[in-house]
Amino acid sequence: MRAVLPWAFFVGLLALIALYFVGAEQGATSLFAGSDVHEWVHDGRHLLGFPCH
Repeated sequence: MRAVLPWAFFVGLLALIALYFVGAEQGATSLFAGSDVHEWVHDGRHLLGFPCH
Protein backbone atom coordinates (compact mmCIF):
# COMPACT_ATOMS: atom_id res chain seq x y z
CA MET A 1 0.00 0.00 0.00
CA ARG A 2 2.83 2.42 0.83
CA ALA A 3 4.32 1.93 -2.65
CA VAL A 4 1.06 3.03 -4.26
CA LEU A 5 0.57 6.17 -2.17
CA PRO A 6 3.16 8.38 -3.96
CA TRP A 7 1.81 7.32 -7.35
CA ALA A 8 -1.77 8.03 -6.28
CA PHE A 9 -0.72 11.49 -5.09
CA PHE A 10 1.15 12.16 -8.34
CA VAL A 11 -1.78 11.05 -10.52
CA GLY A 12 -4.18 13.10 -8.40
CA LEU A 13 -1.97 16.17 -8.77
CA LEU A 14 -1.82 15.70 -12.55
CA ALA A 15 -5.61 15.34 -12.64
CA LEU A 16 -6.06 18.60 -10.69
CA ILE A 17 -3.67 20.42 -13.02
CA ALA A 18 -5.51 19.08 -16.07
CA LEU A 19 -8.85 20.07 -14.52
CA TYR A 20 -7.54 23.60 -13.96
CA PHE A 21 -6.39 23.99 -17.55
CA VAL A 22 -9.61 22.58 -18.96
CA GLY A 23 -11.99 24.28 -16.56
CA ALA A 24 -10.49 27.55 -15.38
CA GLU A 25 -7.63 28.70 -17.62
CA GLN A 26 -9.48 31.64 -19.05
CA GLY A 27 -10.17 35.24 -18.13
CA ALA A 28 -9.44 36.43 -14.60
CA THR A 29 -7.84 33.14 -13.47
CA SER A 30 -5.58 32.85 -16.51
CA LEU A 31 -1.91 32.10 -15.87
CA PHE A 32 -0.93 32.62 -19.50
CA ALA A 33 -1.64 35.64 -21.68
CA GLY A 34 -3.68 35.15 -24.82
CA SER A 35 -6.08 32.39 -25.73
CA ASP A 36 -3.68 29.64 -26.83
CA VAL A 37 -4.38 27.33 -23.88
CA HIS A 38 -8.12 27.92 -24.27
CA GLU A 39 -7.97 26.91 -27.92
CA TRP A 40 -6.00 23.76 -27.12
CA VAL A 41 -8.54 22.55 -24.55
CA HIS A 42 -11.67 24.02 -26.14
CA ASP A 43 -13.27 20.73 -27.20
CA GLY A 44 -12.43 19.14 -23.85
CA ARG A 45 -14.22 22.00 -22.09
CA HIS A 46 -17.42 21.31 -24.00
CA LEU A 47 -17.07 17.54 -23.59
CA LEU A 48 -16.84 17.95 -19.80
CA GLY A 49 -19.67 20.50 -19.66
CA PHE A 50 -17.66 23.65 -18.90
CA PRO A 51 -19.12 26.75 -20.57
CA CYS A 52 -16.62 28.98 -22.30
CA HIS A 53 -18.50 31.36 -24.58
